Amino acid sequence: MSVVKNKFLRSVLFLCGIISVTAGFIGVFTPVLPTTPFVLLAAWCFLNSSEKAHQWIHDHRILGPPLKRWQKHRSIARSTKITATVMIVFSLIILWLKGPHLGLQIGVTCMLIGVSFFIWTRNETQ
Repeated sequence: MSVVKNKFLRSVLFLCGIISVTAGFIGVFTPVLPTTPFVLLAAWCFLNSSEKAHQWIHDHRILGPPLKRWQKHRSIARSTKITATVMIVFSLIILWLKGPHLGLQIGVTCMLIGVSFFIWTRNETQ
C-alpha cells in the first residue's frame, strides 16, 4: 500500500473518499446515484490516503465483497449489472419527465450511457 506522503494531498484524498462512500451509501437507496463507481473511487482514495480507512472499506460486510471481486478479477456480478442498468433506466425516465433543463438532461444521459457501457464491458462473476 502506498499512502501519499504530502499531507495536504492525503487529506484531500481522504475527504474525497469520505464523500464517495457517502454518495455510494445514498446510491444504495436512491436510483439517481450509481453505488459501484463511488465505492471504487472511495477505495482508491483510501488506498492513497489512509491504510486504516482502506482496510475498513475492504472488510465492510456489504462493500468489501464487490471490491475484492473487482480487485481480484476486474469483474462485476451479473446481478449487479442488471440492478445498475434498471436503476439507470429508471433515473433517466425520471430525469426526462421532470428534468429542469435540456442541457442537464443531455449531459446526465451521456454520462449514464457511459457508465452503462463501462459496466457491461467488464467481466462477469457470480
